[in-house]
Amino acid sequence: MPKRILTGTVVSDKGDKTVVVKVERKVKHPLYGKIIRRSKKYHAHDEDNAIKAGETVRIEETKPISKLKTWKVLDKVDTHSKPKGSTPAAPAAAEG
Repeated sequence: MPKRILTGTVVSDKGDKTVVVKVERKVKHPLYGKIIRRSKKYHAHDEDNAIKAGETVRIEETKPISKLKTWKVLDKVDTHSKPKGSTPAAPAAAEG
């Protein structure tokens, strides 16, 4: 069975080698049909203490590491990168 991989935002990095990751998903309300956000927090293992609060990370399911930790941090997701091959458009000279 493949291991689950989730993407979420780090809300706490206070613990030693542990981060708390908030994963949000969108579900449709069964009666009213409105799209609502549901979130869950996962304790994930961060061996190097490299991840800080506010960063977006990918976590992978593992064997239990402790009472609460059954996930480990795979990598940091770069949310501010530009798409490859895109160049900023040069402003056109105004003709007068």
